[in-house]
Amino acid sequence: MDGTVYVTIPVDAEAAAMLENPHNREVIGRYVSRVINPRAHPSPLAEAIRELKAEARAAGLTDSDIDAELAAYNAERRARAD
Repeated sequence: MDGTVYVTIPVDAEAAAMLENPHNREVIGRYVSRVINPRAHPSPLAEAIRELKAEARAAGLTDSDIDAELAAYNAERRARAD
């Protein structure tokens, strides 16, 4: 994280123990930064998903159609993983 500044905030003992892990601190730091200062624009992934859904709708698909396709895809992936 560029421009990182360390701050002290009160948390319970269990959270403090979890924050001893450097990876957890980094993840929580990004989360807190995004909650306090959300982006004005959607993320690139959110924008790509929005564009794909718009294309699917333009082709005549409904949200239900899209949800059904995603469910079928996820079921296939789970079946292959077993």
